[in-house]
Amino acid sequence: MFRRPGASATLVSTTFATALFAAASALVLTASSTATAAVAAPGFLTGTDLPPHASSPWYSGKVTKGLPETAPFCLEGALPAAGSWHRSFGTDVDAGAVQVSVRAASDAAAVKLARALERKVAACASDWLRTTPGGTASWQDYGKLPVEEGAHVYGVHTSIPDSEPGVALFGIGRDGSTVTVVKWGQMGHLTDAPVPAFKKTTTKAVNKLNP
Repeated sequence: MFRRPGASATLVSTTFATALFAAASALVLTASSTATAAVAAPGFLTGTDLPPHASSPWYSGKVTKGLPETAPFCLEGALPAAGSWHRSFGTDVDAGAVQVSVRAASDAAAVKLARALERKVAACASDWLRTTPGGTASWQDYGKLPVEEGAHVYGVHTSIPDSEPGVALFGIGRDGSTVTVVKWGQMGHLTDAPVPAFKKTTTKAVNKLNP
């Protein structure tokens, strides 16, 4: 059988090129999958993980990339947009909550962020008073929780004349390079806050970050 000179070389060259293309495509897909996994959203709380409300169920929003449209009270300007996700929660009455989680660039960066958030919340009552003439405010440190790399719970109460008082609880925790903050709030005082139940909520929030 007559074979055109160079046909075999051409066939080998084409086969080799096809193999190279397939290998390159596989590498691209693998790199893409790895990158996607690296930036996947952390695990989030559900409504049933929050302190039960006496007269309403909790409704959960979607886990959404980025920060909430309105920054959580006490944490204005403290949370980075990069690497962040959030989920909002509501009830039929006055209670609401939000969880914001941030995948930091490293464990060291996460430690720095968690400490900055704790300082921001601890100073919130005094900062609020300086900008709210006639208002009253107080705060409470409810202590640390032994979960993953640690968590801390705080409470803040604010009130202005001729208005209902408000109370907020904050749970700030870290698992590796991921930091989360859960803010719960409703009308009332610190004595009305469900602290034991919220500590359980905070523990669940940290445990769910990297399941």
